[in-house]
Amino acid sequence: MLMKRSTVFYAIAGALLVTYLALTILQLHTVSGWLLALFFVCLAMAFRSNRFLKGLSFTVIIFAAVTIALYHPGYFQRWGSLALSDLIIPLIQIIMFGMGTAMSLKDFAGVVKQPKGVLIGVLSQFTIMPLLGFTLASLSSFPPEIAAGIVLIGCSPSGLASNVMSYLAKANLALSITITSITTLLAPFVTPVLMKLLAGALVEIEVFKMMWEIIKMIIIPIGAGLLFNRLLRGRSKWLDDAMPIVSMAGIAFILVIIVAAGRDSLLTIGPALIGLVLIHNTCGYLLGYWSGRLFGMPESDCRTIAIEVGMQNGGLASGIAKEMGKIATVGLAPAVFGPLMNVTGSALASWWHNRQPKEKPLDNKNLKQQAHSSLS
Repeated sequence: MLMKRSTVFYAIAGALLVTYLALTILQLHTVSGWLLALFFVCLAMAFRSNRFLKGLSFTVIIFAAVTIALYHPGYFQRWGSLALSDLIIPLIQIIMFGMGTAMSLKDFAGVVKQPKGVLIGVLSQFTIMPLLGFTLASLSSFPPEIAAGIVLIGCSPSGLASNVMSYLAKANLALSITITSITTLLAPFVTPVLMKLLAGALVEIEVFKMMWEIIKMIIIPIGAGLLFNRLLRGRSKWLDDAMPIVSMAGIAFILVIIVAAGRDSLLTIGPALIGLVLIHNTCGYLLGYWSGRLFGMPESDCRTIAIEVGMQNGGLASGIAKEMGKIATVGLAPAVFGPLMNVTGSALASWWHNRQPKEKPLDNKNLKQQAHSSLS
C-alpha cells in the first residue's frame, strides 16, 4: 500500500515538474510558482513512505513554502496592518519554550559524566564556525550586511535538529543533547561578543543590547519551559506531542518571512550565497569531526561533535537579525543555512547510520523518543 501511494505521488510530482517547466518557458510565472510548490509537496508525501528519505520530507516542505515566498512575496510580508516580520520573535520564543519543556537537569549530566567531550564540543562550536564565517564573509564580495549574516550564523549555537541527526548517525546522543543545551544557554553571552569582534566592521553591534535580546529569546522561554515541565511532569503528554509539530511549523514560517523580505537580494546573489553557506556547513562537519579525533575522542563522540558544529540555530540567528532591523539582509544567510543544513545533515546521518562506530555503541534508553523531543 505504501509503495502504491509513493508511486502515485512520484507520478504526480513528475507531471507537475514538467508542467512547471513548460509554463516557465512560456513565462507564465504567476501560475508556475504554485505548480513548483505543489511539486515539492507531492515529493515530500512520496518521501514519507521511504524510510531512507523520510527525514528529508520536512525540508522538502520548507522548499515548497520558500518557493511561494519567492514567487509571491506579498503574501508573507504584511497581512492588513500586521507586518509578519513582527511574528519572528514570538515564534522563536515558542520554539525555545518547547525546547525547555523537553529538557531537564539530566540533560546537563553530561558535563559531569563526559566533561572532555562537552568541553571539546562547546569550544569547537564557538571557534570553528565563527572563524569560518568570518573568513568566508571576508572573501566574498557581498554587501557588508549580507556578509555579516554569514558571520552571524557562524556565531550562533548548535541547531536543535542536531539531536535527531546524532541519533540517526549512531552518535553519542547524550553528549549531543548536553552540547546543544549548553551552547544555547551560553549564546546570550558568547554570540554578541563574537559578533562584535568578527562583524563589528560590517555592521553596528551593540553588545549589551544584543545580550538582552537573546536572553528574551532563549533564557526566559527555556526557563519557563523547564518550570512547566517540572510542575506538570507526566501530566502534559499533549504538549510533548504538539510541541515538535508547532516548532517545525514555526521554523518553516520564520524562513518564509525572511525569504519574502529579502527576495530581491536573494534572487541577485542567491547562487553565490548558497555556495558559501554550503562550504560553511560542510567544513563545520569536517573540522568538528577532526577536532574530536585530534583529542582522541571515540568515533561516536566525533560524529556528535561534527553534527553539533556543522548544524547551527538558524532560527535564533534570524531573530537577532530581526532585532537589528536588518531581516532582509543580515537574515538572508541564516534563511539559506537552515534548509541546507537539514539536507546535508540528513545525508551525513544516513551515511553514518549504515556504518557502525568502531567502539561499542552506547546503551542509551529511549534514544528515539529523546531525539524527537529535542527537535522542539
